[in-house]
Amino acid sequence: MLRLFAAIPIDDDAAAGLTRLQTGLEPVRWSPPENFHVTLRFFGEASEIIADDIDLALAQISAQPFDLSLEGAGAFGEASEPRAIWAGVADSPALTALAKACERAARRAGLKPETRAFRPHVTLAYLRGQDSAAVARWIQASNLYRAAAPVRVSRFGLYSSHASKHGGRYQLERVYRL
Repeated sequence: MLRLFAAIPIDDDAAAGLTRLQTGLEPVRWSPPENFHVTLRFFGEASEIIADDIDLALAQISAQPFDLSLEGAGAFGEASEPRAIWAGVADSPALTALAKACERAARRAGLKPETRAFRPHVTLAYLRGQDSAAVARWIQASNLYRAAAPVRVSRFGLYSSHASKHGGRYQLERVYRL
């Protein structure tokens, strides 16, 4: 079984800006820059056959390249127990359309519909038992973040996720050009 998701990779220049946000909270598990991405659709555990169906469906997506802007910061989880911190992505009709196309591809591959709203972001760290007041201070200090330049999106990928004791490792399985 493969744990799969579709995502937009974050280029090196944008990643360098995001790494500057990775300070001020300890101890946390900061995401390495090579893991920075914007998830379009999480597919979950899939057999090789379903993975092939997902690949075929994603390959049929047709979209034009576009820019996305990284801005803001926040956390996922309950206010009393945050589980991740992230950099936000500005509203983008092209990004939303691409995420919807990935959702349609998932359904064509036989997966159940995603029930959570699409909230584009780049995960910066995973938290465990972090003081919620410290996380709130980090968000307050980071929420005015704006990337120096937009990220040009000319492709997206199908990734597999491999868990380890040091955090997840993501492997690009396929690339789809816009």
